[in-house]
Amino acid sequence: MSEPPHLTVAAVAIHDHRILMVEEWSGDRLVLNQPAGHVEANEGIIDAVRRETLEEAGVPFTPEALIGIYRWRSPRNGISYVRIAIAGSAPLAAPQPRDPDIVRALWLPLDAIHDPATPLRSPLVAQVVTDWQRGSRHPLTLLHDLG
Repeated sequence: MSEPPHLTVAAVAIHDHRILMVEEWSGDRLVLNQPAGHVEANEGIIDAVRRETLEEAGVPFTPEALIGIYRWRSPRNGISYVRIAIAGSAPLAAPQPRDPDIVRALWLPLDAIHDPATPLRSPLVAQVVTDWQRGSRHPLTLLHDLG
């Protein structure tokens, strides 16, 4: 029997054609990702995206809209991930990661996301940005944490 999907959240904060990103190791590769991570036991989805952004980028995140819900199976480890991508705002202050697994956080030019030379952690990163650029915004009231 296969392992159930991992539930993750990702924060999408964009200012003046720059997106908040983190640089991290994935296996033996240095990759870029939105501030993202697993939803912990007994943690709500909105709380998780705020926590992950604060830990990984060192800035507070204010959730504003649901971009989408995505499923992807990693060919590297066979694990399926369900990512809930949330658009919001973060201050333009220099990001200061608190998570030791993050090499650095940065405001990356938005067009770099679609540059084939940019090492993205997964195809989820570019798809979420593409959907944001297409105007995908849904009310956060679609998300329900029932305890």
